[in-house]
Order: sequence, then structure tokens, then C-alpha cells
Amino acid sequence: MKLSEFKKILAQHSDKNIRFVLPTGTKIPPQAHVTEVARIDKRFIDCGGTFRTEFICRLQTWFSDDTDHRLTSGKLLGILQKSASFLETENLEVDVEHEAPFISQFPISTVEVEGEALVVRLSTRHTACLAEDKCLPPALMTKSNLLNPIKNVGQAKCCS
Repeated sequence: MKLSEFKKILAQHSDKNIRFVLPTGTKIPPQAHVTEVARIDKRFIDCGGTFRTEFICRLQTWFSDDTDHRLTSGKLLGILQKSASFLETENLEVDVEHEAPFISQFPISTVEVEGEALVVRLSTRHTACLAEDKCLPPALMTKSNLLNPIKNVGQAKCCS
């Protein structure tokens, strides 16, 4: 989800408490709050030698024994507005960093109102070969093989 869309939803429901739901369906405790907003700029070369860049907005969550703490949509929107100077654009994908039980990043898939809460559903991210045209022989470049890379191990000299 783009930051612009996320902020619009937060503004429409500024009185709602935020609830984050992991891809497993597990809810992050209701007292979780966003401790950090970051712009992550990633520069890399893929296995085919192409230089690439990615830019995202990352929200880091954290919670403690302070069970009375609640993060409202309006408060989160205010935090995001304060970060506008370094985020530079609202055309960034947003993900959530959470320790469950190790630190992981989850893209936001949907945001919906459920009763008194604005529920932010998180999804998973997957790795992929970004240079399939250079790495995989044509015989292996089928949709089935690309969706199941484990069975292809040892079949091709990828990225040589």
C-alpha cells in the first residue's frame, strides 16, 4: 500500500485505535505503537548485473507492559506528517517492522474498520530472481518452475 493511500485512510478514521494483524492472523498486542518511521533507500545489483533502487516507508512497532497505551489513527497520521520532510514523497510503499519473535518486515495488504479499530493487515514478502532472462535456461522459465524454485535447485547454473 502506498503512503498516500494509507494516510488518506488514517485521516478518514482519526478516532479509531490502530490494530496490526500479522500474516498468520495473530494480532499484535493492542498497546503496540509505532516507535520509528523511516525511509529505507536500497541500492543493489541483481544477479544479472542490473543496478536497481527501491524506496519504502517503514513503520517500526513495539509494545511493553504498558497495557493502557493505545495508538490512534490520528496520532499515527500526525507522526507521518512530521516525517514528510525526509520521506520526500507519498509515493512510497509502506511496510511494518515487528519483532515476532525475530525482526521481520511485512508489507501492508489492507486497512479496514472493525468496530472501534482500524485494522492494518500485514502480508508477506518473498524473494525472487530479478534477472530470470539471464539466469534461467528457457526450458526452466515456466510459471510452475518460477513459483517453485526449490525443485529447480541443481538443475541450472543460475547467476554464473
